[in-house]
Amino acid sequence: MKKWTQINNIPIRYKLISHFLFIGILPILCLGILVSLTVERVLEEQANDNTMQLISKVNQTFEFHINNMQSITYMIASDNEVQQFLDESDGFKNKYEIQRFLRSFTTITSEVAGIMVVSNEGEYISNELYSPSVIDLTKSFWYEEAVKNDGIFHILGRPDGRRLTSIVDYKNEDVVSVVRAVIDPFTSEVRGVILIDLKLRVIAETARDIRLGKSGYLMVVDNKGQNIYLPNQPIVEKVPLEWISEQPSGNFSKTINHERIQFIYQRSPFADWTTVGVFPAEESLFELREIRFYLTVFIFIIMIFGIPVSYYLSQSISKPIVELMTFMRKAESGDLNVRYMDKRYDEIGLLGRSFNTMLQKLLELISLTERQERQKRDAEFRSLQANINPHFLYNTLDTIQWMARKHKAMDVAEVVESLAKLFRIGLSKGRDTIMVSEEIEHIESYLKIQKTRYRDKLNYRMKVNPKVHACYTLKFILQPIIENAIYHGIKERRGPGHINITAEKEASQLIIKIIDNGAGMEKDQLDALRIAIKEAVKRTENAESQNKKGYGILNVQARIQLAYGNDYGLEIDSEKGQGTCVKLLLPIIKEQYLEKG
Repeated sequence: MKKWTQINNIPIRYKLISHFLFIGILPILCLGILVSLTVERVLEEQANDNTMQLISKVNQTFEFHINNMQSITYMIASDNEVQQFLDESDGFKNKYEIQRFLRSFTTITSEVAGIMVVSNEGEYISNELYSPSVIDLTKSFWYEEAVKNDGIFHILGRPDGRRLTSIVDYKNEDVVSVVRAVIDPFTSEVRGVILIDLKLRVIAETARDIRLGKSGYLMVVDNKGQNIYLPNQPIVEKVPLEWISEQPSGNFSKTINHERIQFIYQRSPFADWTTVGVFPAEESLFELREIRFYLTVFIFIIMIFGIPVSYYLSQSISKPIVELMTFMRKAESGDLNVRYMDKRYDEIGLLGRSFNTMLQKLLELISLTERQERQKRDAEFRSLQANINPHFLYNTLDTIQWMARKHKAMDVAEVVESLAKLFRIGLSKGRDTIMVSEEIEHIESYLKIQKTRYRDKLNYRMKVNPKVHACYTLKFILQPIIENAIYHGIKERRGPGHINITAEKEASQLIIKIIDNGAGMEKDQLDALRIAIKEAVKRTENAESQNKKGYGILNVQARIQLAYGNDYGLEIDSEKGQGTCVKLLLPIIKEQYLEKG
């Protein structure tokens, strides 16, 4: 709280400068940071998406060539000459036709480097490949791999250690081998194996054409982590399988030779190869650096121009305020003739003209106050003279009461005593509010006087909760209501009448009820009275035009609402021939909250 108070003590000029700087420069700084982070994320996502799309197209090319190899194995296996060779490989004499058939594939399909068909007895026919006679091809690892896959097309990858030679001088590192076992559909026995070498040049040409940034590239690894394709001068020689998750695609980064390298990969489900994009992470941030540079320049320019503009704007606002404050201090010191003369039409000009108007009103108010003080002194003097008569009458009534008691005229003494109490409570030392007990005492004196007049025609009963005696209320709010109950209720009915007066404390309200069994009111008359009560404040402002009948109740309602608010006042219920109930809703007011009159 102390720090906040110190901030409030800072001159408005510095507050405005700080405000303009915070409003103008701070959002730009935040926007720059946000744009930089967003652009970095977007660029990285776009780079990853683009790289992933390129890898996906490369994988589609691989799968196209591999699928061709699979189709070729089916075509070879379904050839009649080949099937005859697999059935009777020892005595088969027409190997030349099969070789010519196999050469047709290498002629038509340029990606095929060589084809070999091996029977289950170890005999083989090939267009480009041959094997030393001392080797049993059925014991070769690629033959056994084909048998294990039970007739399903299988990709071996690099054919290292298979001891086969190509007559066109294709080395093992120049080809990728695929195999498929030929299964007898009736006996499910292996009849032989078809081996095809796919030229690695096809894969290399597809991957070599893809460049990732300046030095990035694509590489292809098989399911064992062996490189199928790796370009010259690679950033990394090998990508371990533990770096690649089991997900079909993804990306990760590694720090290699103090440089962060980004890897993006996608696994081909058909070939079971993984194509990996490798590029330095810094290359993907080149565009981001350029954007950050322009953002920094822009923010720097905004700051150069923003600070002077903020200072100028703060001066243009604070200077007239300081001038107006100077005039206010002069007025505070007693010089009410000072005036703000600046010709402005903004809020400060409006404030200055309001300041001039306020000073003029103050001068008029001071003059009016002086006249009212003189009038008040004159009124006090006249009031002092006027109070002599009520006090004299009150003292005279006490004398009459004493004389009546002396002559044993007790009924006369009681009436005079009640009248004296009325005068005493009515004076109340000039107070506007009295205790509830005093108001009840006042009403009881009034009823005693009326009882003397009407005798058996008027009966009353009072039930007041002792807890409300010490509460305070406006004086003379019950007498007009009881007077109406007598003159318009009890007096108008046949036979004796009764008035019940109760006072209770309910929740946070003081409830006083005055119930009579008089003549009551018609519904139209009751509705009109209720409407009049709702507008009591307006109606009593023009008191001379009011009908005397009901004016006392309206006056009570107006006094209560003016003193306590619209939540308090009178509620009236009446029925013709049954009587009337008037309920007063008043606040609970204790002595310590009472304003003395």
